[in-house]
Formats: sequence, structure tokens, C-alpha cells
Amino acid sequence: MSPELTTPQNLPGLIWDIAELLRGDYKRSEYGKVILPLTVLRRLDCVMAPTRQAVWDTDAKLTMSNKDQMLRLAADLPFYNTSQQDFDSIVSSPSDVAQNLIDYINGFSPNAREIIDKYDFYAQIERLTTAKLIYKVVKRFTEKDLDLSPDVVDTHEMGYVFEELIRRFSEASNETAGEHFTPREVIKLMVNLLIGPDSAHLTEPTPVINVLDPACGTGGMLSAAEDVITNLNPGAQVHLFGQELNPESYAICRSDMMLKDQNPSNIYLGNSFTNDGHTDRRFDYMLANPPFGVEWKKVKAEVEDEALMGFAGRFGAGLPRINDGSFLFLQHMISKMQPKESGGSRIAIVFNGSPLFTGAAESGESNIRRWILENDLLEGIVGLPDQLFYNTGISTYFWILSNRKDPSHKNKVILLDARDQWQKMRKSLGDKRKEINEEQIAQITSVYSNALSIASDATHAHHSKVKVFDTTEFGYQRITVERPLKLRFEITDDTLAALVENKTLAKYEHSDALIGAFKTLTGTVWHAKAAAKDALLSAAVEAGTVWPTAAPLTKAIWSCISVSDPAGELQTLKGETAPDPDLRDYENVPLNEDIHCYFEREVKPHVPDAWIDETKTKVGYEIPFTRHFYVYKPPRPLAEIDAELRKLESQIQTLLSEVTE
Repeated sequence: MSPELTTPQNLPGLIWDIAELLRGDYKRSEYGKVILPLTVLRRLDCVMAPTRQAVWDTDAKLTMSNKDQMLRLAADLPFYNTSQQDFDSIVSSPSDVAQNLIDYINGFSPNAREIIDKYDFYAQIERLTTAKLIYKVVKRFTEKDLDLSPDVVDTHEMGYVFEELIRRFSEASNETAGEHFTPREVIKLMVNLLIGPDSAHLTEPTPVINVLDPACGTGGMLSAAEDVITNLNPGAQVHLFGQELNPESYAICRSDMMLKDQNPSNIYLGNSFTNDGHTDRRFDYMLANPPFGVEWKKVKAEVEDEALMGFAGRFGAGLPRINDGSFLFLQHMISKMQPKESGGSRIAIVFNGSPLFTGAAESGESNIRRWILENDLLEGIVGLPDQLFYNTGISTYFWILSNRKDPSHKNKVILLDARDQWQKMRKSLGDKRKEINEEQIAQITSVYSNALSIASDATHAHHSKVKVFDTTEFGYQRITVERPLKLRFEITDDTLAALVENKTLAKYEHSDALIGAFKTLTGTVWHAKAAAKDALLSAAVEAGTVWPTAAPLTKAIWSCISVSDPAGELQTLKGETAPDPDLRDYENVPLNEDIHCYFEREVKPHVPDAWIDETKTKVGYEIPFTRHFYVYKPPRPLAEIDAELRKLESQIQTLLSEVTE
């Protein structure tokens, strides 16, 4: 094949074809252990090619023990390789490939070796040698159709290649590919929304901008953020930071940082919740696509310990339910915002729908939303199309947060509905069947940037897609509506059966005799508790048995023979009207409305004897995104539906007649 055939679109397929050489000696789930490190090595080899001889010459001339800085200067890269090998020489002798490859890897600078070591590649070299595959596999990487030089495959395209390979290897091993990377157009839109509206903040002559992705995968979001910032201000000094749990993604991200002349040590391997790689650092911009709905049970003890520290730790606002750590990621990022007086920060994060509304009032999720909104950190939420990601078809949302909002945005939240901004892909990739094109990205970015004016202009073409709310409009008071407990008392076959089955009474030594005494009253109904008690006590005395004095036992008796009855006797508790738990109800009252006014208007006309138990009132916050953009569609006319049903019946009859002939 000729070099011009090397494109980011066909490269993953070409490299995947190499993986097929491993079939039989490797399981499909193991292909990535060989192919990913070799792809990284081949990329590094192509990048080093122009200055390879200069590095060799400098290494030969220098006699000092620490040559690292001089060799980097000779390589004109943040890494180098002093081995006399390259990919062509490695395969020059089929019998020496393994030794040549080891010699080549050992020649890398320490920062590059550290990355390669994460792949544990020496074990694969030995395994490939034993299987007599090492020459075939490495030789294939030297062919012209796999030219990975930067002038053939740029940094962004190389990122696509790595991520597509990870997706394929993840699918082959039934892993979740979406945990590793984000579609490129989604990254571009996300970065536009994060940085585009904030361009004025980047107009200083040579600003120093620190960017963090705490779930960075292969580094695609970090690279895109750097590009947008430097396009806005070529003089900006952008420093990229990340953390990643998956060793392979981490290794690719660090190699990518080296190729960009970024400091690879800014990328940290480990769990962001329990082993924060950037403690005490603050960042200007942060963005992330954390795994959707991933539980944090494994780190529960550490997270709960830090939560006990309150806002001295990262999780002071509250803890979400154990099966979804999304809000842990967000709180982690908020803890790393620059103080407002130091310039502040902006955050963009991808969530599914759960963080919008999951959790009742005063639950962990609700309290986290409350804290974010009451501190005026949430700038906007953008609803995205479904089927946009590789590992899930569900709808997703960008949350944009800032502690340096424009004064016109103070205490306001933008909701933008971009769920209709998509085009169908020519070929699906996993669950990804839709994509957002360049024109749609530009439109969404523009609408978000001008959201306040669009929301106030009813004539604007996108007015229906933008809503602006005060932060308090997402809050509500959950009131408990009680109604009086009214009971009648009776001995029937059903209440006797309930007495027999009651676990508390079963422990009472005289229960059989007592229930036997009550049987003599079968069919009796009392409309007053005092009358019922007199009759039951008399029956017990006549039967020669003992009425229990322990409160749990008497409570058990009354619970079995009491029947809720609107016409029954009103029950009291400590001089107050007793509530009926079966009639208890709840109402969510907008935070900015008086609960008593609401109660008189919405509840009292329907249940005049109801009251509010104010000791149980709770404050909650939720963001009902879908409800705010719901458009009623009337059902089709019955005649149309009927005609369609008749047509289907006719078709079924025709098919049945063909079967029976």
C-alpha cells in the first residue's frame, strides 16, 4: 500500500488487521497488550526520526554522566532514544527481533521508559518470541501504510487512532469502551461551551492557563482545550494536567503529552477519589467525561472519611448514592477551582440524566444540587442527543459551572435544549448512531453564548430552545400533609386471623387464651375505643385469662382490630389529633412560595380536615430539564387510529389465509 492511504479513518482497521496475526496464540481480549504498546512505540519512532542522528552524535560526543538535558535539546523533543536501533533495524534480522526490540526500549529517556513500563511489554516480547510471532508482528508496523509521522497523522488524528483501537479492544473483551474516551465532536462542542463564552478572560498578552481533566482517558479533551485556548491567544502558556485509572489509557495520554511538549508528569495514574494526584492545585479550566453510573463501593470507606471533614475535604456538600459517583467527580473538580479573587475557574462535565433529579429532598444528591445552586456555581446545562456515545444510547447533558459569572448571569441558570441537533452516522460505532456536525456545533455554541438575549426575545428562531431561571426556582419545600386518624373497632374472622399471625402477640404466654376469649365477640363492632376496651377486658375476665399490660402487646392488639373508617372515632395522641399514616401525602411547594398559601389554595379545598406537619418539612433541589422543554402533542384522531387498525387486521387476515392454503 502507498503512504497516501494512511488516514486516521483507515489506520485503526489496518492496525486491527495486525492483531489478527495473534489469533490462536492470544485471546481476542489480550490483543491490546501487544498492539497498543507497539502502536505507541511506532508513533514515537516516527516522531524521533528527523533528529535521531543528532541524538546519536550528541550521545557519542558527551562524556558527562547526566546527558538528559543535552540529549533533549538535540532531539528537539521532551524525550529521546540513544539506542542505535529504529523500527527498520529492529526487523533487519528475523532471528534478532526480540533482542533488538529490548535494546531499543532500553534506549529511551527515563520519562518515556516510565510510560512504556506501564504496558508490562517485556512479558509480551517473551510470549511473542515463544509463539514465533514477533518478527511478523513488528515487521508489519514498519510498512509504509503504517507511517505514523506527524506530517502524515497529526496529533488529533493520532488521538483518534488510539481511542478507536481502545474501543475495539474493549469490545473484544466485553469492557466498556465509553469509560476510556469521548467522541471527537462531543469534545469539540464541550470545549467550545467551556472556553468560547470566556474568551475575554484569555486576552492578556501571555496568560498562564492550567487545565485539568480528572478522568482524562487518552487525553483528547485536554488536547482540544489547549487548541482552543492557543487559537484564541497564541501567546498563552497552557499547562495540561490529568488523572486516569486505566493504565493503558494513562500511558497513551502521557506519551501524547510528551509529543506536545507538555510535562508528562502532570498526568497521574490512580483513582481521583482516593489518591488525588493534584492535591492543593487549582486550575483555570476543568473538564471531564466520568463513567456514567459507576458505583464507588470499593472506595466507600475513604470517601466517607473525607466527607466527615466537611468542606475541609472535597465532599462537604454531601455524598450521592453508592451506585453513581458522578457528583463525587463534580465536587472533586469544584474543590480545585481558583478563588474568585484570583480569577476564578470554569468547569464542563458530561452527565447522564440522573444527577438532574435523582434523590428526594435532603438526600445526598439533592443537598449537592442545593449547595451548587445556592453558591451560584451552575451557569448552564445543555441537553444533548441520545445515541451520541459509544457505550450507551441514553441522553446526556453538559453541566457548565463557573465562579466568575458575568454580572448579567448572577444567580441565573441557562437550560439549552440541543437534543435535536444531530445527524445520522453513515455507519454506527457501538451504540453511537448519531453525531453533531460542524454547523450544529457552531450553532449550539452561538445559542449558548447569547442565551440571555435569546430567552428574552420571543421572536428569535431558537427562543423555544433556551430557558433562563433564577437559581431558587429549582428549589422546593417538601411538605407532609396529614389527615386525622378515624377508626372503628371490630372482631371478625379477618381481625382474629391478624391476631393469630401477629409476631408480637405470639411471644405472649397467654395469647391463645386471650384470642379464644375474643372469639366470643365475633361480629361485634364498636365505634368508640373505650367501649371496645371495656368489652374486650370483660371477655378476657370471663375467660379467666390475663389482659397484657406491656405497651407493645396492647399496641399489637389494637392494630389488629382497628379499621380505618371516615365515619369512625377521631383518635388522639398526647392530646393532639393523631395522623393516619395510610392517608399521609406529600406536596412539593416552590421555594419562593409560602407553604401555607400553597396549602390553602391547592390542598385545603380537596381535604378540609388536612394539616401540615411542619416538623417534617424538607428543602430539596432538582432540575427537571425535560419538563421545561416538554411540548404537548395531541393524540391522533380516533378515526385515523381505527382506520390503521382495520388495515392491520386486513393484512393479518391475508397472511393467515396464505398460511392455511
